[in-house]
Amino acid sequence: MESSVATPVITINASRGWTAVRMDQLWEYRELLYFLIWRDVKVRYKQTALGASWAIIQPFFTMVVFSLFFGKLAKVASDGVPYPIFSFTALVPWTFFANGLTQSSQSLVASSQLVRKIYFPRLIIPFSSMLHSLVDYFFSCVVLALVMAWFQFYPDWRALALPGLTFLTLLTATGVGLWFAALNVRYRDVTNIVGILIQVG
Repeated sequence: MESSVATPVITINASRGWTAVRMDQLWEYRELLYFLIWRDVKVRYKQTALGASWAIIQPFFTMVVFSLFFGKLAKVASDGVPYPIFSFTALVPWTFFANGLTQSSQSLVASSQLVRKIYFPRLIIPFSSMLHSLVDYFFSCVVLALVMAWFQFYPDWRALALPGLTFLTLLTATGVGLWFAALNVRYRDVTNIVGILIQVG
């Protein structure tokens, strides 16, 4: 005898106007969020010769260029801080913001096949793209600590603001990234606009 239990049907309707962010749904689907973050990390470093080193190459070589042109040639003041540390300290959070914003703004379009197949909170995709950038940020912070040790420069009590700065950067990049991700679904020009804005920044 066949069971007569009805299969639940979920109907998704487009929201109108301003709607609240359902953070409870993100917690409910936290396992999927973790899986997507891990997937992005593996895809990023799979079949690369340098692996996680790519996370630090961009800010490191930018630091070298800044130190040569602004520190040595232009003699830009750094308030007594060695110029490589002065520039790298600013480049680490900026690179985190720029990479997170770029990846999250393109995430919905890149995962369009997944979005069409199953139901889950769509916020998870930009969130996972942003959170996986924390891995690169962690490696960059380790390199910054090594650069400070090389120059025998040790931070004072203001270094305690680092967790707050990290959270604020994550929050800002996520907010802007969600906005651009939604726009990018309708207007593909957004990808180019984000690239230009990051270069200007």
